[in-house]
Amino acid sequence: MAQQLINWGVDHIYGMPGDSINELIDDLRKRKEEIEFLQIRHEETGALAAAAYAKLTGKLGVTLSIAGPGAVHLMNGLYDAKADRAPVLAIVGQVQSEEVGTDAFQEINLERMFDDVAVFNRRAETEAQLPDLLDQAIKEAYTNKGVSVLIVPDDLFAKKQTSDVRLTSGEYYKPEIFPRQEHLNEARQLLENAERPIILAGKGTKHASNELIHFAETIKAPIILSLLAKGVIPDNHPYCLGQHGQIGTKPSYNAMKETDLLILVGTQFPYRDFLPEDVKAIQIDNNPGNLGKYYPIELGLAGDSKETLAALSELIPPVEKRNYLEYYQEKMNDWRIALQEEKRQEDNPLHAPQVMYEIEKNMQPGAVISGDVGNVTVWLARFLHLVNQKFIISGWLATMGSGLPGAIAAQKAYPDKQVIGVAGDGGFSMGMHDFVTAVKYDLPIKMVILNNSKIGMIKYEQEQMGHLNYATNLGEMNFAKFAEACGGEGYRIQSYEELGPKMKQAFLSNKPVIIDVVIEDQAPLPGKIDYRSAVNFSKYIVAEFFDTGNLDLPDMKKALKRLR
Repeated sequence: MAQQLINWGVDHIYGMPGDSINELIDDLRKRKEEIEFLQIRHEETGALAAAAYAKLTGKLGVTLSIAGPGAVHLMNGLYDAKADRAPVLAIVGQVQSEEVGTDAFQEINLERMFDDVAVFNRRAETEAQLPDLLDQAIKEAYTNKGVSVLIVPDDLFAKKQTSDVRLTSGEYYKPEIFPRQEHLNEARQLLENAERPIILAGKGTKHASNELIHFAETIKAPIILSLLAKGVIPDNHPYCLGQHGQIGTKPSYNAMKETDLLILVGTQFPYRDFLPEDVKAIQIDNNPGNLGKYYPIELGLAGDSKETLAALSELIPPVEKRNYLEYYQEKMNDWRIALQEEKRQEDNPLHAPQVMYEIEKNMQPGAVISGDVGNVTVWLARFLHLVNQKFIISGWLATMGSGLPGAIAAQKAYPDKQVIGVAGDGGFSMGMHDFVTAVKYDLPIKMVILNNSKIGMIKYEQEQMGHLNYATNLGEMNFAKFAEACGGEGYRIQSYEELGPKMKQAFLSNKPVIIDVVIEDQAPLPGKIDYRSAVNFSKYIVAEFFDTGNLDLPDMKKALKRLR
């Protein structure tokens, strides 16, 4: 089985040894020069890392766990892979074959537990089944861009194959899909009739950045990027209006509301409230089942974004000038200037935008940024400008604790690239034990922690609903000292005067590093504040004043300014 994984191109596995997989672990030990076993400290880290590796590379991410508690720990990472459609294989041990169904020690009904998360979910009952089941599991993961679970009682791993008879072959043939010509012609008509077309591009355009830009230039349409598509085109590109939704920019919000043709490319953007009403839409997706799934489209183009965009660009006469585009380019330039002013402030206490600016100054071309979930997502999306870097995050599941596993996976995928993880103290502390994994395997990741001693996003959500804060304070933690205890390097930054020198020193290190930046709490106000949010936030301000006597004027002033 170990050799079969190698034949499929698997060169590393994330997991933790244990009694129900020890036979396979021993086979991996014998082939450690060909397939590396990365011993993580928690199976959730292994599953999240496998998912991140698959998202970054398109290759199969593989994780391994014991039965019972180890299998349960996998679930969060596997659901992340399912939600973001990443091909992942989980090989899960089970109690001995003769004990299955007897409520043995650490036995749970694994097939039932994995049923919802997996596109392939089977338990081997004989060793003769293993090669064919493994082949099929990997094919299903690639074909359906999802999670395959292969459950194996440990005694089967120990048995040797005596026959070469196989039902399956160990190859995956990726299909090519392209829209029908009549649909392309119909798209041309819609595009030529539009006066204010806008492109909303998702992660399905990651391999098609040049084609996306060329198409936008041809039809003179601005581009809005989903969060998962951040980095597909440079954030400072003249056609880019940034991200959309709660984390997005004001120009993207307003341009979307004024469009007369929405072009969805490689995205399943789920936030209907941020999309226009009663507007014609074209959607490009390589999965026909996704067409019209989240928005009522006029036309669906079933095809890969790279080839489909290229074909449309050839088909459509270039547009010379579009006032709609130029107007929002000007608005976006104003927005960028405002962000730069906020990022370059030199005052204390520190705020997250200042940290993003310092990361930019130390970020190398080709770097991989692994973001966590929470307020940090807003700061990354809005203030960290990527030019030619990769970006990875837990998208649809949006699970806290994904930043560190993503950084570990990124460094394995691109050992010669700079890898930067950015997390809040809440997200990082959910899985920080595996920083020692980075130390053990000499993975020189740089983890930047925005430390406000709070679950900041939840605090803001409570305020936005008009509620007083409850159970959002975490308490103080010195993550720099934790890094040193793990054998890495730690830098604690508590003032603007320390920010530049210490950040630079940390990025010069060739070891795993935690950069613990103490920041002041700051509400991640949306680019465009709607009336209800403004009213509820005002209710919170009033309630906070009468409850504690404190009036959070800075956030309120920003809210009123953006509302205007």
